[in-house]
Amino acid sequence: MTEMAYSGYAEDTPEHRQDRIRRVIGHLKEGTTDSYDRLATIHASEYTDPELARRERDLIFGRVPSIVAHGSELATPGAFVTVQMPRNKLIVVRQPDGSVKAFVNACRHRGAMLETEPSGKCRLFSCPYHRWSYDTDGSLRTITREDTFGPELDKSNLSLAEVPCQERHGFVWVIDDVEGEIDVAAWLGPEMDAILGSYGMEESVCFRSGSFEEPANWKLMQDAFLDGYHIQYAHPNTAGKYIHTNVSVLEDFGRHCRWIKPRKSIDRWIDEDPADRPMEKYLIETHYLGPNSTLLKQPDHFELLTFRPHPKDPGRSFMEMRVIPPRPEATDLDGEQWNALWEKNWDILLRVLHAEDFPILRGTQAAVESANTAPMTLGRNELANHIFRREVERMLAAEDRG
Repeated sequence: MTEMAYSGYAEDTPEHRQDRIRRVIGHLKEGTTDSYDRLATIHASEYTDPELARRERDLIFGRVPSIVAHGSELATPGAFVTVQMPRNKLIVVRQPDGSVKAFVNACRHRGAMLETEPSGKCRLFSCPYHRWSYDTDGSLRTITREDTFGPELDKSNLSLAEVPCQERHGFVWVIDDVEGEIDVAAWLGPEMDAILGSYGMEESVCFRSGSFEEPANWKLMQDAFLDGYHIQYAHPNTAGKYIHTNVSVLEDFGRHCRWIKPRKSIDRWIDEDPADRPMEKYLIETHYLGPNSTLLKQPDHFELLTFRPHPKDPGRSFMEMRVIPPRPEATDLDGEQWNALWEKNWDILLRVLHAEDFPILRGTQAAVESANTAPMTLGRNELANHIFRREVERMLAAEDRG
């Protein structure tokens, strides 16, 4: 027996939360899980075709908002991060008025990269080639030896190319195209926008972020972190010891979805009604934030995993991982204890990624590049993966701009 996922959204009341918990306990009793309404066939070309990869870069990342940072990474005016997006190299920088802007990381003189550091703080961006400089709002500030370069040049026409950028729910979002228009609330839709708003993540802090370039297509990478079917098999001595495999209760919001997975510590309630007891410590709440992020809500922190295509090679991608706990002053820990706790957490996540997830994904990419890789199958139980696949196909159905 299987059950279809919820569709739509009920207000996240205590009654709604308890209903989801009872459903997940019911799945544990019956050996079932929420499921999709059909199987799906996957073709190797989805991970290897250069033309498909180009269309994904343009029709997905060039059209819709995706997360590039947590706001706390840009804590003060002039704080910046640099990001390799699928279509552009970007500088994302906090403005004096508290807003955030994002610019193509290329000088308007001869195209040299302005900033090579992954993050930092500055008063201006200075080109290493001829020392043209730009204010953090992107405007051209200085042309060296301007009197000989061309005094008739209008500097106001040579600001950095700007892509749409918006901060919402503690995250900084961009659209990877200067011609785009951004409305994160509209992209999230009323359900996911309300859910993220209820978490108050703008009050949290990014303890650490890490970026990894991997020889695997971005969709292979994203799929691995939507999948509750592999836990016992790929992570038998880590996550598999603590989290149930192949059990979830999911809400489908269209572009995005949310589901809960039970920890094995919930087993004590299989034969006893939890009534109105708080059950968060027995669950992991996971969100697919289209087009390319997985947000995990743990009892005491959040983890954000983001996946982006390589700008040229469909067989490579970039993954970013962020651990986002409450600020030290919002906890009972002193600074040293707080740092030690999240350092340990970060190290555990890194070990699992490098020892367990990445080797499987690298091997999968190498395998699907075989000339005669046969069609593959996505199971009904791989529900969030179906939703991810459905939404990618929907975005690719749009016509190319122009």
